[in-house]
Amino acid sequence: MKNKVLVLTHKTTTRMLKSSLFLTAFLAATICYSQGLKSPSDYLGYELGSYYSRHHQVVDYFEDLEENSNGMLQYTKYGETNEHRELTLAYISTKENLTNLEAIKTAHENGEDEKVAIVWLGYNVHGNEPSGTETSMQTAYELLTEHQDWLKDVIVIIDPCLNPDGRDRYVNWYNQKKNANYDPNVNSAEHDEAWPSGRFNHYLFDLNRDWSWLTQVETQQRIKIYNQWMPHVHVDFHEQGHNSPYYFAPGAEPMHEVISDWQKEFQNDLGRNHAKYFDANGWLYYTKEIFDLLYPGYGDTYPTFNGAIGMTYEQAGHTQGGLGVITSEGPELSLKDRIAHHHTTGISTVEFSVLNKQKLITEFNNFVSRDDYKYKTYAISGDEEKIESLIELLDAQQIKYTFGNGITIKGFDYQTREKGSVKATESHLLISALQRKGGLVTALFEPSTLLSDSMTYDITAWSLPYAYGLNCIASESEVVGSSSKKEFQASKVSDKVYAYLIPWSSFSDAQVLSDLLGAGVKVRFADEPFSFGDKNYVEGTLIIITKENDGTNVGKAVAETCLKHKVLFETTTTGMVDSGFDFGSSHVSLIKSPTVGMISGETVEATEAGQVWHFFEQDLNYPVTVLNVDAISTETLKDLDVLILPEGWYSLPDSLIANWVMNGGNLIAIAGAVSYLRESDDLSIVEREKPEPTDEDKYKNAHAVHSENDRKNLTKRIPGALYKCKVDPTHPLAFGYTDNYISLKIGAAAYELLEKGGNVVYLDEDAEPISGFAGAKAQIAQKNTLIFGVEEAGSGSVIYMVDNPLFRGFWQNGKLFFANAIFFVNN
Repeated sequence: MKNKVLVLTHKTTTRMLKSSLFLTAFLAATICYSQGLKSPSDYLGYELGSYYSRHHQVVDYFEDLEENSNGMLQYTKYGETNEHRELTLAYISTKENLTNLEAIKTAHENGEDEKVAIVWLGYNVHGNEPSGTETSMQTAYELLTEHQDWLKDVIVIIDPCLNPDGRDRYVNWYNQKKNANYDPNVNSAEHDEAWPSGRFNHYLFDLNRDWSWLTQVETQQRIKIYNQWMPHVHVDFHEQGHNSPYYFAPGAEPMHEVISDWQKEFQNDLGRNHAKYFDANGWLYYTKEIFDLLYPGYGDTYPTFNGAIGMTYEQAGHTQGGLGVITSEGPELSLKDRIAHHHTTGISTVEFSVLNKQKLITEFNNFVSRDDYKYKTYAISGDEEKIESLIELLDAQQIKYTFGNGITIKGFDYQTREKGSVKATESHLLISALQRKGGLVTALFEPSTLLSDSMTYDITAWSLPYAYGLNCIASESEVVGSSSKKEFQASKVSDKVYAYLIPWSSFSDAQVLSDLLGAGVKVRFADEPFSFGDKNYVEGTLIIITKENDGTNVGKAVAETCLKHKVLFETTTTGMVDSGFDFGSSHVSLIKSPTVGMISGETVEATEAGQVWHFFEQDLNYPVTVLNVDAISTETLKDLDVLILPEGWYSLPDSLIANWVMNGGNLIAIAGAVSYLRESDDLSIVEREKPEPTDEDKYKNAHAVHSENDRKNLTKRIPGALYKCKVDPTHPLAFGYTDNYISLKIGAAAYELLEKGGNVVYLDEDAEPISGFAGAKAQIAQKNTLIFGVEEAGSGSVIYMVDNPLFRGFWQNGKLFFANAIFFVNN
């Protein structure tokens, strides 16, 4: 036991144990070695930190630890990635504790007779921050060999790699690119990672933004296990730029108001424990800066809002770290150094948790039984398909809910932003903050988030009722609803059906359309409202005429597809309407199955490309061709009906895209890609310059004005705020919407209203954020500006989406706009 890391942790042990306990630990370690327990270096055949381990090697090592741990480590598979790599967990404790895992889990869930602390260590959520997974092996090994005396009081859960697809992408790239003897010069090719980088998962999503939204398979499968355990302590191991010192808790402001004083206190005390070991080694570190605890999708905030001590630890290195890199201050930072630092904070975390076991248990139970939240009940109403979509998320997050029973609920109305009331029927969803998940409920559902500081690391608004396009009354009183859920009653196929009608109101309807088109069913849509008797149908209503689908069992196809997506359909025996246009009119058009392409590659923002890709493959279930930006030509465009430009930096020839649009192409530009089109002589899109604020506007938001140099640009920024927009619901791009839409604005770019074309979604002169931070200058620039618009050009059209309706896959109410752009605009 003479390698560098073991000596370090041996010192850690001697500081807390008396000599007799040390002797016991030493003898136990000797027994483990005699049973064949191997260090990572011995098992892998190379010194840990001298080479990047691939995922299968990590899995093999943990399996070997399990086999030789004498019952002190259980290794399980909890899921699989898109690329079929295993997602795994290692449970480390005494043999007795691991034999009684289910009983321990039950005791923790009930908050009764708890005897152990539960500490979860998660590594490598970002694939190109690779020291974490290497560290996980060393930490597991030393917990078994040097700290067995701790294990009776703790269950340590280790996730060696949250993002195996991304990590192997980075590791394989680096192992291919590095010199025979690695080059520490940061300008070397081995420090210049290729697009899209290993940071992201298969669909190029940032998994450390997805904990609350569960859009990705890795998160979905991990949260199932996390919610079974609800650990007392959770650490998310990361890496940052190679020139930075180490970062550990306590976190920075702003901290969300649901975070308890004790959670903050424990972070501070644990930070001092880490500092003790870093000071002894002369290592640089910092705390309380940059990494705030506000946005709920992180691996530190999500556990925190669920009662844990949730923390991020950041080691220097990241994509430019390689096996070693010369830092700006001169010394070389090696992978071995990075492992040692992460290992030290990991061991220190377990140590401090054991020492404070009883307080952790008590305070966790206090948190999950809190009743001091301002809003006690959230009463949700609106489109039943949207409510069903929200229920799916609540179930996955194990958030409890009930349904209305006729009681009148008073509180804050999310639509009017004033006091309001609603009579809660069985269709109303009631979500109480007075439950074990109350902290998370409050963070996700509150109408606006209190900011103690506007200098944040991520977006500042995300309220789920707005994200799902639903109405909400937030009540300060507890409301007890009915546990009886209104069961979905599927529509029935009747005889002598002239046509099937599917009202167009939610993204579920778009999923039905996609599946029907994929099955070869001919589908029409009405571009004007119509009615039969007193039954009214909106623009966008899908119409499937039986006779047009001879040769297919269209009734069965419609019924099964609608049941799959919990969508209701209706039937008619005639195509002659009482108002509107008959089904043979030119206002009832056949929907063609458009051929869709999207641009990807080095000049495209990877996550933005990933959101579009994921939308088609996992949400809409519709084929999309992913085209490398360097391959765009007349030849590659000729067979496309729709081309999507995700946010990026484009230098495509204007004439190439313009000619394709003029000849009938449907171009969709998202966020930053809109800026590329402003240079075209054939289009009228104009970006607005940001004006100087007036003295009155300058002080509208106290957080928008600062004297510090690093804050002076806040007045120009919008780091994720919600705006209430005007909508023209008669335009095909807005079919299925009402006259307003809440948009998540994640940038300050502003565009003039179109002089030619349709300003479908826009901000008027009174526009201001209803939730989240927007700087004073940025607020001025947003007045009377475009959000979504359509401009015709020749036989084609250009759809401008200044705000991204697919943001991180969780802004559910934006997805129907995107489906409309695909199927209805220029159809």
